[in-house]
Amino acid sequence: MPLSLLRVDDRLVHGQVVIGWGRPLAAKFIVLVDDAVRESSWEQDLYRMAVPEDVAIIFASTVEAIAGLPVWSADSRPGILLTADLATMATLHDAVPALVRRVNLGGLHHRPGRVERLRYIYLADGDEALLRRLGREGTDITAQDLPTAAAVDLATLLR
Repeated sequence: MPLSLLRVDDRLVHGQVVIGWGRPLAAKFIVLVDDAVRESSWEQDLYRMAVPEDVAIIFASTVEAIAGLPVWSADSRPGILLTADLATMATLHDAVPALVRRVNLGGLHHRPGRVERLRYIYLADGDEALLRRLGREGTDITAQDLPTAAAVDLATLLR
């Protein structure tokens, strides 16, 4: 079974991921892909506190995630993979394109140089180019903060 959700969300593990997505998907593990968090035990402890005891959390660097994607995709349990930014997700896609075919944009919040596309999606020029490339390469990209909300397709998002 492939991972149930591959999500870009700059907040990483929080209520929308754990409760909003994790429960309906019956997620049994979460892979948090972030080089800085991978090296920070105190940040890992913080994220661990947000995850229910019956859900495993795996902290991986980008390099570790590239190697781990085939394993996590073959796991019989439903899982969620999270990155904090589009560049990391694109790196995973570029390394293992067959396993990164559907990407959910769940939260890219306001920062200088970003333009609002949805109330929870702000993109910089480079982000738009990256999303367009991934879309051209066949990746299904949608923006959706919660599973109960309507998904917004890439063409609509980038108008």
